[in-house]
Amino acid sequence: MPIILSVNGQKHSIDNAAADVPLLWVLRDMVGMTGTKFGCGVGLCGACGVLIGGQRFFSCQTPLRAVIGRDVTTIEGLGDDPHGAALQQAWEEVDVVQCGYCQPGQLIAACALLKANPRPDDAAIDEGMSGNLCRCGTYPRIRKAVKLAAGGGR
Repeated sequence: MPIILSVNGQKHSIDNAAADVPLLWVLRDMVGMTGTKFGCGVGLCGACGVLIGGQRFFSCQTPLRAVIGRDVTTIEGLGDDPHGAALQQAWEEVDVVQCGYCQPGQLIAACALLKANPRPDDAAIDEGMSGNLCRCGTYPRIRKAVKLAAGGGR
């Protein structure tokens, strides 16, 4: 029996998938959304971050069965969210990206942060972005872009 999955506002019929397969592999291999990255595979780096019902989850640790009937937003759909669009624009304006591998997860975490706290201070940004690792050390630019997207960085 196929599982219907809602990703970025579109329904996808998932056939022949075990209910306990990680959402990450369903998104990448069955839905074709490759923006969500595989990082550590144990929920420590944040590269696989997605929004489920507006909250950040690590898709490498989230089984498919946990998202049945819930809306999943990946980096590909983030621009349709007002906070996501503001963050994407701020990311470009601040020139956050270096290698870029962690950035989909960083943007997802920042969007979840702004949904919960539209005007975060430095401490709230650090806490909200925790769990997302960047090997390039773009943290100061990420903080600046989050503030800019929140309207406090200008």
